[in-house]
Amino acid sequence: MKFKNPADRWGPVSQLLHWTIAALIVAISAIGLWMDTLPNTPRKIEVYALHKSIGITILVLALLRLVWRFYAGAPATLAGLPRWQVRTATLTHAALYALLFAMPLSGWLLNASAGYPLQWFGLFNLPRLIERDESLHELAQTLHEAGFWILLALVIAHAAAAFHHHLFRQDETLARMLPRSRRRGPLETPHGS
Repeated sequence: MKFKNPADRWGPVSQLLHWTIAALIVAISAIGLWMDTLPNTPRKIEVYALHKSIGITILVLALLRLVWRFYAGAPATLAGLPRWQVRTATLTHAALYALLFAMPLSGWLLNASAGYPLQWFGLFNLPRLIERDESLHELAQTLHEAGFWILLALVIAHAAAAFHHHLFRQDETLARMLPRSRRRGPLETPHGS
């Protein structure tokens, strides 16, 4: 099995990182929206800690994904796409990468400026970025919340574009990020037939 990205599709490492990050974004978004509705109890602290740990995990995976992309390359752009679509996809991907770093870092800053320790799944503490600072806390909170809505809009646009290409253009845009299934040709029969 080849792990690097071939010219026509994303390889298995890129796919694993993509779909893991996507699943974590869905989870952390749901947790983030839910946790603000919780009463001030120890359960709320646990949910916040989970949200922060997932955020740090996304930060590490985004860094790995970026390093892997530089190492493994990217598949060629599909032929026949209008130039504006290629540019829009490039800008959207760049913005998504930027937010995959900005969201966890702004959350880390938000946490530090509030004076709270930051643990990763209760296993170890991460360094405090700064000392407690109320004005910086408000700024970090504003940036974190705005970043969430921008990230959500970009993720929806990214998914909608992939489905548009799959359903209406019927090209390989979405299939290139899915595991390759072995397709039987018209002359092939299943084993044991």
